[in-house]
Formats: sequence, structure tokens, C-alpha cells
Amino acid sequence: MPQHLTLLLDSPVLIAAIFICSIGGTFQYGFSVSVMTSPSAFIKEMVNESCLHRYDRILEEWEVSLIWSFTVSIFCIGGLIGSLMAGPLTSRFGRKRCLLLNNFLAIFGAILMLLSRTAISFEMIIVGRFLYGINSGVGLSAQTMYLTESAPKKLKGMVGVTIATFLSFGKFCGQLLGIRELLGSEKNWPWLLSFNGFTAFLQLCTLPLLPESPRFLLLERGNLQAAEKAFRKLWGKKDYTKEVEEMLEEKAAIQGIGNCSVLELIQNRRVRWQLLTIVIAFAALQLNGISAVYFYSFDVFRTAGIKENKLAYAALGTGLCEVSTSIVCFMIIESMSKKVLLFRGYMGMAATMGVLTVTIYFQKSFWWMPYCSMVLFFLFIFFFSSGPAATTVPLPGEILTQSFKSAGYTVGCTINWICLFVLGVLFPILVENLGNFCFLIFLAACLICGIHVRFNMPETKNRTALEISVEFDRMHSKDKASEKKQSSGICEIKVQQTKL
Repeated sequence: MPQHLTLLLDSPVLIAAIFICSIGGTFQYGFSVSVMTSPSAFIKEMVNESCLHRYDRILEEWEVSLIWSFTVSIFCIGGLIGSLMAGPLTSRFGRKRCLLLNNFLAIFGAILMLLSRTAISFEMIIVGRFLYGINSGVGLSAQTMYLTESAPKKLKGMVGVTIATFLSFGKFCGQLLGIRELLGSEKNWPWLLSFNGFTAFLQLCTLPLLPESPRFLLLERGNLQAAEKAFRKLWGKKDYTKEVEEMLEEKAAIQGIGNCSVLELIQNRRVRWQLLTIVIAFAALQLNGISAVYFYSFDVFRTAGIKENKLAYAALGTGLCEVSTSIVCFMIIESMSKKVLLFRGYMGMAATMGVLTVTIYFQKSFWWMPYCSMVLFFLFIFFFSSGPAATTVPLPGEILTQSFKSAGYTVGCTINWICLFVLGVLFPILVENLGNFCFLIFLAACLICGIHVRFNMPETKNRTALEISVEFDRMHSKDKASEKKQSSGICEIKVQQTKL
């Protein structure tokens, strides 16, 4: 058994923290992304029914499509608002309390979803989706900060991958529960849409058993005793002295500097390359073409001879591929370079997408071409899950010091939600005008991010935020004297801390 996995298994409370935080965090985000596909016909029917009941009028097809598109996309608007709220909330209330309070949004949204058909009100679904979006926006930042701050340095990679694993698992569960034999029927679809309320209630009952983030307690609250108590509870009897020393070094480096706002982060020239890396990585996370791959998979499955009523089951294969790849990445990430995973992931996605453009274009010319496309779909998902999906979300917490961390997550998650919303609005237009050649746009996004990572981002594995900051300066500073001064400054802090 790998050493890092053994180390994790020796920390049962940390494992429990991963499940508890994730089930009410990125799991709900992933579930909300995929769950609307299955009951779409029933919801559109209810939109017409409600207008007929109230106004004695049957809507035209374009009006129903407009309401449906707004219902789906308002989740992104809620996510954007939630991500903007997350930074101030996590700094003021702490990571744990923020996650606790966040559950009430999901529970209230679930109640609206559950009662929407009884009330014959599609507006309740819209409001519920909006609340789910806020919940996901806050949860994505708060969960990531809590887990990455609670994990030992040797396990940060593994714990960071679980964020993407539960997001993928949430999408898969949305697909699985959405089949007609389970909750995707005309009778049960309100229960399907309200499932997030059950996971939120589960987190609400179990999260109080966990301590607050040790890094938050020490670096932002200045409470060393509470931080050590949290360490003991999360890590058991392991030696955490070195971790505390490194945190104290960082605390000394940022002494007198409070939590910086997003504006202060943007204006600070010393972290401009970290900020640029976050913006590019989070934008590419949505603009890499994974949505296009899932969209075109149905068309390829049809051409390959899969019947219409079996497409939902074929789609489960793509979701299962994403989950299983993420689990494999969880097992191996501590033995690999995070920078290499991110670079190879985007380069592999770009190459796969280039070939996929050709195979889809010729899929009706040769009987075997759709099967080539199916293989490429799964290969693309493999590169996505083992690279960008696994390493992007924890990135702000790794490359920014504590004073910039909340603002960094706010920027990254805001970019994520904006790109998701823009993609949802523009993607149908791109498909209509460019067809499968829209893949070339996503190919370019993958190349840009991959090249940036290769030449402008240092390795983050087993390094502190201070060490990574110095490495960023070394890579990009033209003033070598300034670089040496910064490096010596870090050394002085370490010497002073050792004396203390």
C-alpha cells in the first residue's frame, strides 16, 4: 500500500472530514449541474400547465424554451453571487461555521423544489435553482479552504483531489438517479430535484463533530492552543510540530497584514503572476470543452446504433469514467508532480479534441468512425479528470499566503461561474453556426492554459505558500537583487522563528 494512503488511513477523523465536507459541498454542485437533464420534459410540461391554469393560455415553443433556459442558467447566477459572498463569510465566521450556515440555503431550496408540482409553480423551481447556486458558490470555496487547511502538507494533493472526485460523483449520481426506474419518472421528479436537501441535512447533523480549520485558528484568529487541539483531533497522535512551525513562519511574514480584499489582491504587484495563474486555470476549467464533449456524446451514441431510450444509460458510462479516473488520480497524485499533471492534462485534451473534430466530421462517412469518437470521448474525460479537474480548485490555497487566500478563492470561483454562465448562453449558438468545429475554440483554450502552466507556474507539491511565492518571483523577476533580498527575507524569518 502506498505510504501516503497509509498515512491518510491512519487519520480517520480527516477521512470523515473529507466525506462530511464534500457531501454538502462539491457533491451538491456536481449533482445540480447534471440533474436537470432527466426531468426537462416534465418541467416544460408544468410550465405550460401553470400558464394555462393561471392565464388560460398555452405558451409557444420558443417561450417555453426561454423559461427553461433561464431556469437552468440561473444556477450559475446564484453560484456567482455565492462565490462573491464566500470570501468575506469564511473570513468572518470561519470555514466550518460558513459551511454549516450554507446548508440552510440548500434545505430551503429543496423544500421549494419538492412542493413545486403540488403548487403548479415553475417559479418555485427557479428560486430553488437560484438558492442551490448560491449554496454551491459558497460551498465550493469554503469546502476547499477547510480541507486544504486541515490536511498535512504530505496529503494536500490527495485531499485536494477529493474535491473534484465528489464533484464528479455528484454529476454521476444526478445521471443515475435521473433514470426512469429511479427518480426520473413523472411521479418522482420533484424528489429528484430536492435530493440536495437530504445531503445538506446530513452535513448539518455531522459537521459540528469536526473542529475548525487549524490554519484559520492559528493564522487568522491567532489561537495557537485551539489550533493544536484541532490538529490532535484531525491527525491523531502524529507529529505536527513542523506544520505548526511553518505556519508560524507564515504568520511572522504576514504580521500586521489582515485579510486582503479582492481589489487589494488585484492591485498587489507581488502576486500578479499568482493571480494570472488563477484566472487562466479557472477559466480553462470551464472553457476546455468538457461540456461540448458531453453534448456531442449523445449524437455519437445515436450514430453508433444506441437506441434513443438507452442514451441515458450510455451517458452513465461517461460519468462513471470521470469518477473512476478521479479515484485513480487520488491514489497516485502524491507520487507525481502537480504541474506535470496539469500540463499533460491540457496537452492531452488539446490533442484529443483535434482528432475528435476530424472523427465527428466524418462519422457518417465510415461505419467505424463513431466508435473512434466514443474512444476519444473517454480519453478526453480521462485527461480532464486526471489533470485540470484534480488540481485546479485547490490552486489558490497552494500558491497564495493566508492573507490573500480568501480573495484568491473569490476570484477563481467567480471566474469559474462567469465562464460557466457564458458557455451556457453561447454554446448553443456556437454549435448552430460552427457545428463540431466549435471544438477548435476549446482546443485553443487548452493550449493557452497548458503553455502558461509549463512556462509560468512553479511546482507546488510539498512546498509552503512562502516557498512557492519565492519561486514565482525567481521565475518572473527581472531584478535579481530583489529576488535575493526576498529569499534572504524568508531565511531571516526562519532563523528568528527557530530562536523563538
